[in-house]
Amino acid sequence: MRKESYEFLRELVAAPSPSGYEQPAQRVFRSYIASFAQVSQDVLGNVSGFIEGTARERMRVMLVGHSDEIGFQVRYIDDNGFIFFAAIGGVDPHLTPGQRVHVHGVKGVVPGVIGKRPIHLMEAKERETVVKLENQYIDIGAANKKEAAALVRVGDAVTFAVGLERLAGDRVTSRGFDDKAGSFVVAEVLRRVAAGAKKLPVDLYGVSSVQEEVGLRGGTTSSYSINPDVGICVEVDFCTDQPDVERKHNGDVALGRGPILPRGANINPALFDLLADTAAREKIPVQFTGIPRASGTDANVMQISRGGVATALVKIPLRYMHTPVEVLSLADLDNAVKLITAALYRIRDKKVFIPE
Repeated sequence: MRKESYEFLRELVAAPSPSGYEQPAQRVFRSYIASFAQVSQDVLGNVSGFIEGTARERMRVMLVGHSDEIGFQVRYIDDNGFIFFAAIGGVDPHLTPGQRVHVHGVKGVVPGVIGKRPIHLMEAKERETVVKLENQYIDIGAANKKEAAALVRVGDAVTFAVGLERLAGDRVTSRGFDDKAGSFVVAEVLRRVAAGAKKLPVDLYGVSSVQEEVGLRGGTTSSYSINPDVGICVEVDFCTDQPDVERKHNGDVALGRGPILPRGANINPALFDLLADTAAREKIPVQFTGIPRASGTDANVMQISRGGVATALVKIPLRYMHTPVEVLSLADLDNAVKLITAALYRIRDKKVFIPE
């Protein structure tokens, strides 16, 4: 991965963006694509980059990855200055106690910790019980409610206090790869297309959407506004190459073996074939999975927008989804960018996507 792209990835995942609070990450995305795409933003917060095609009767192709991440929201401050919170998106209460967090307050970032009663003071049965999120609390070091309220307001967003870090080889860990990895790929495809000597035959819209984790909301509105003929959603998917995951659930998926191309009701068969054939032609490694129902991604709402859209998914293998230590391979990101970019040049006639 080139140095500038890695720095963009680092800044993107560092920017806080729980669902409904995405604008710090969207500003990073918008700033990055501004030099090579026409940028627009809607009232919900979706950011789009547009590159005009050259064909006389151009199809509209929409790429989308969502910028929002799981997180928390401040709900109550007690008299002693402890902060009680609720989850934004799917947060596992097993993993939150003992974590360092950032409360994104009116005066800036407020560091805190999610407290936990010491094991020495717990009964044996309590040690086997998961503390409900509503009973967990954040300690920012405040002596009382007044002191805490000077720094934090009810409704403030909270994120895990971790950023991008390199592991062995080309593997990296961070919170928020679900789905800033997708927004990253969308931005990089726009950059590659803009820098290429050959112009696209289609009008290309690259979208970093919002509020996916709470109901595919940004994907719904951006699909309706853009009204694409073809849509490709870039998401993450569960790796099954870790010791505690059953391959029967999601197939054989591993880090470093390339992006994933699912098949199923949410995927247009001709668009899937185009992506798979492009991967073979360009010698790009890919993996295959099956999704026998709606995918639960922005591809789902894109497919049924207006009169229907030919949709596909390109997914990035990810370990430890919805934790502060998500892990992916940089090579998988790069290969997803190469695959989508190459496939875009082969999209010319929307009739081929109509099932016969």
